[in-house]
Amino acid sequence: MKVIEIGIILIIILMIFGVILTSMENATEKISKLQETNNMEKSVSEIADNLINNPGVPDNWNEYNKGTPGLAIINDDNQVVPNSVSYAKLIALGKNYDELVSKKLFSSKIHTSMELIPQESTISSVKIGDYDSSDNVFSITRMVKCDFYKSYVIKDFQNPGKCNKHHSQKDHSCTNFKIFPGNLKKSDFYLLIDDEETYDLSYIVDTTRVVKGRYWENTFSDMIYLNDKIDFYDDTSAVVFVHLDKAHPKALIVSVPKNFDVNFLEYDYFRTNECEFTLKAWY
Repeated sequence: MKVIEIGIILIIILMIFGVILTSMENATEKISKLQETNNMEKSVSEIADNLINNPGVPDNWNEYNKGTPGLAIINDDNQVVPNSVSYAKLIALGKNYDELVSKKLFSSKIHTSMELIPQESTISSVKIGDYDSSDNVFSITRMVKCDFYKSYVIKDFQNPGKCNKHHSQKDHSCTNFKIFPGNLKKSDFYLLIDDEETYDLSYIVDTTRVVKGRYWENTFSDMIYLNDKIDFYDDTSAVVFVHLDKAHPKALIVSVPKNFDVNFLEYDYFRTNECEFTLKAWY
């Protein structure tokens, strides 16, 4: 009996030891996974903040599709705009996402995706990267400035310029730009107007050679093609004046390449937008 009892006691002890060992292994695994998750979340947060505050190396890496990526905008004064995303750099990043992001930034250890979501705008969101099929996804969001196609803007009527018709700038907005015949062969010029102002505006387009004879025209559209309204009269260049019958309207003059997609010729695409920048990561 004593031998049997001892045997039973040993079996119980072994079972208890097995349970304890299993529990310790499970706890160790949970701690390891928790530490791994915390490290991933910290890494993703740091990389997200670095991307939106750093233009990359070199600054124009997106033009060559090589270098260290960054998404921050560089303004007209050659200063980095904090917490900003350049649309051109985001698109370039998406075209070579595996090489520039998965391998270069995350050493191919995790899957990621990025999304830019404009706020109070008609613009659709832009998403690049992997498809987030996992149920356990870490997500971080930052509010940023995003420029989309703002680099194509040559004049903004909220900052009016000179007027050759002596219009009162209390009731009008006028601006001008110099142009050469070759510009019209390579680029299309448009007057873009915010939807809210489309039917409230009239405009005149003339040049230094044409001061009289042009009359106010109703806009009736948020996109007005300007190329066929510009006359050179055998001159090698012209200064084009555009007049609007409202002070500081939401309107822009843009110069885009001939092959530019007309579906993107909307006012919102050419102004600075407030956006959400979301970076997701998962194993």
